[in-house]
Amino acid sequence: MILDLFAGPGGWSRALHVLGVRDVGLEWDQWACETRYAAGQLTIRTDVAMYPTGPFIGRTRGLIASPPCQAWSMAGKRLGLLDQPLVHAAVADLAAGRDTRERLLAACRDKRSLLAAEPMRYLYALNTVGEPDWVAMEEVPDVLPLWKQYAAILRGWGFSVWYGILNAANFGVPQTRRRAILLASRVRTAQPPAPTHAQVGEPDTLFGPGRVRWVSMAEALGWGATDRPVPTVCAGGGPGGGPEPFPSGSRKALSDARERGSWTPRAAGVVLQSRSQGAVAVARPGTRKNRAADAPAPTFTAEAHHWSWSLRSNNQANATVRPLSEPAGTLFFGHRANECAWVAEPASAPTESTDTPAVPDPIRITAREAGLLQTFPADYPWAGNKGQQFSQIGNAVPPLLAGRLLAPHLGVALDPNDFTLAA
Repeated sequence: MILDLFAGPGGWSRALHVLGVRDVGLEWDQWACETRYAAGQLTIRTDVAMYPTGPFIGRTRGLIASPPCQAWSMAGKRLGLLDQPLVHAAVADLAAGRDTRERLLAACRDKRSLLAAEPMRYLYALNTVGEPDWVAMEEVPDVLPLWKQYAAILRGWGFSVWYGILNAANFGVPQTRRRAILLASRVRTAQPPAPTHAQVGEPDTLFGPGRVRWVSMAEALGWGATDRPVPTVCAGGGPGGGPEPFPSGSRKALSDARERGSWTPRAAGVVLQSRSQGAVAVARPGTRKNRAADAPAPTFTAEAHHWSWSLRSNNQANATVRPLSEPAGTLFFGHRANECAWVAEPASAPTESTDTPAVPDPIRITAREAGLLQTFPADYPWAGNKGQQFSQIGNAVPPLLAGRLLAPHLGVALDPNDFTLAA
């Protein structure tokens, strides 16, 4: 089997499914498990730190681990950085067959910090029978020193190991998500996959194939023209995922459109027409479960020709803001859940004959859109309320990146067309 520790909503599992393989995922979070069940992924709901290793000994071909990143992430308090010496001590002890986790856990400032040592408990047990054949691990960049420690131990057990920082955008993910990766193998030379994309496209040369330009948000979302998005207005919810009829400001935007006589519902969607220039934008119906099957998705596209849309990663002063013609910044939610939003800027300076309307209010990103930017399918069955869905999405490994990492271990050719995003 392939064992997936901290399996989350199924980023690695989705990649394995596309590659024609299944894994067994260990996951504690209820809603991530519900998502996995709905996606047809084999799952054991359990605490990875408490589950015995015995059932997997003699049966495990590959081990995957993406320990929870909240203790280390920029989205949290980053107490994991202060706990790092304790985590290193736990890894060293577990690699020698000594379980000192209880004592070390009592000294941790964030109890989740020590979860980054758990993969070593499984690796030590499996190594007694010469397993697994390969290992793939992923975390936020600050965990790289810990991966260096893992690498030294695995090399001592006969593995070839590579570890480093990879940018997901270089592998076709529409997001500049940087992650610390560790790859190890007993049967092949461990090395990172060759990048397929670059910030600026590169032609083929005598020394090898070129790289295509990074995938933009507009391409991934299937919105077509990069300067005319049609973000869907749907319930966003607060940090806890509570109900909210419409994102902030959208109700007013739709009301203003109706007053201008430019809002017209249609069977296939919603048309918002600007009388001044005759511009028409049509949106596809949304996918909210609580929306009637034949009801169109309200879409904010009024005066779309005036605005250039960008994605703001959160509501902080230093938030990353990227135009639709570029990949998104790293998506994370946590305590800032649902505050990732589409924001508008004037596309061009107004002329004397053109009245510039008021800037539209931000429109919060939907779970479907966020999932697509993580390279999950448009119809991926996210479970839970909005806050729970966004938490899963932000913590997941992008399936396309996971596929690039896993395909060489499985001896399978990856076809990026199998990760087609927008419906």
